[in-house]
Amino acid sequence: MAVEISSALVLRIMRSVWIASDKDGVIGPPWEKCGILRGRGGRITVADWTENVSETPRTAFEIAPAQLLAAYKQARKPRALELLGFFHTHLSGSAWPSERDASSAAPDGKLWLIATELQARLWRAVPEGKVLGRFDPVRFDLKVGNRVEKDRLEVQHVDFGRSPEDFVITMEPPL
Repeated sequence: MAVEISSALVLRIMRSVWIASDKDGVIGPPWEKCGILRGRGGRITVADWTENVSETPRTAFEIAPAQLLAAYKQARKPRALELLGFFHTHLSGSAWPSERDASSAAPDGKLWLIATELQARLWRAVPEGKVLGRFDPVRFDLKVGNRVEKDRLEVQHVDFGRSPEDFVITMEPPL
């Protein structure tokens, strides 16, 4: 099944890397962000941000258990969006899964979007995956406005300024 996601949604997740943390009203340096990907079939249409309750949120993430359970419960309701997977950010490094990601991912076929400020990649958690024994890379279609860029492996983001005319998105050509 083909997976599709909009460039706007991917870029929102990528830009969230820069957002400062807020714990009990105290603003601090950015933490890893995390959340749930929802949609229908292979089309990801919603990213729900969740609280990162990891004891080391600058280098790891853990979706708040109550929010995770609520998302699974919501997905069982009639006409609800499916829980397609999860997303999280890496503050440094690449959009490849870490050993910690691999050890905490259930091999349930769910999608994992991993994003840095400059790159995003999509993975599927499977038994005996090609990467760290847990993840397989997922090619996806990227909806950019009214057109669809087919068969992507990653999204790269270059933001030279904050004005719309300075904004550029580039995509790696298909392999």
